[in-house]
Amino acid sequence: MQFQDHVVIVTGAAKGIGQATARAFAREGAKVALFDVDDMAGTLAQQIGKQAQFFRCDVSRSDQVRSAVDAAIRAFGPISVLVNNAGVQTYGTCTESSEDLWDRTINVNLKSQFLCAKYVIPSMLQRAESGGGSGVVVNLASVQAFVSQHNVAAYTTSKTAILGLTRSIAVDYAPRVRCVAVCPGTVDTPMLRSAIEESPNPQEVLAECNAMHPVGRIGTADEIAELILFLASDKASFITGQPIRIDGGLGLSIGGSKRG
Repeated sequence: MQFQDHVVIVTGAAKGIGQATARAFAREGAKVALFDVDDMAGTLAQQIGKQAQFFRCDVSRSDQVRSAVDAAIRAFGPISVLVNNAGVQTYGTCTESSEDLWDRTINVNLKSQFLCAKYVIPSMLQRAESGGGSGVVVNLASVQAFVSQHNVAAYTTSKTAILGLTRSIAVDYAPRVRCVAVCPGTVDTPMLRSAIEESPNPQEVLAECNAMHPVGRIGTADEIAELILFLASDKASFITGQPIRIDGGLGLSIGGSKRG
């Protein structure tokens, strides 16, 4: 129970990595505030029990984030961990993407992390000053902060910018707050499955996704959640400002012949 007496906010908690992360923190004794626009997060809170509570919140809206953070603090106490997980996957080149798509992608993937940090970090600082220990912000970025596929201009831009935000938080609030970025490769989530189902041959697309990763498969939400728990724990107390890739080796190799 390494997070006993800790209060954790997880954004985008209804599904995928967010859901797995919320469950993992609760398993380790944390009180977990679930932020999402999807009411399935309320069902998850009921499943977890009294140590979890759902706060309906559009994390791209300043007023809603501030209200949800205040409500979470009233319910559970000072925040020790923020997991900025909420995000959307969008498609389009720079010339093809609409301004609305660009704004939505940046707002949900990047602005939300700024807003949550803006309203949560003061609680972390107060907790640290009162002897409660340092706070940790975990920002979900992507392997596409380093390499990019075709047709994802807004998405890869948003995920790359998260690395800069992560460094800034780490520098500005050290040593009272650590901040790290988790950069997954392809992960088996409802968002991925939904995108794959739009293809004429979903099984072929899934096989291609598996083959892209040198380990031979895509990741699971639980694997990402376990890394987040480690980075938020005292075991990772000397890690801050860093992007941590958990991508099955995606992007390591270049084209060429295989050795037999």
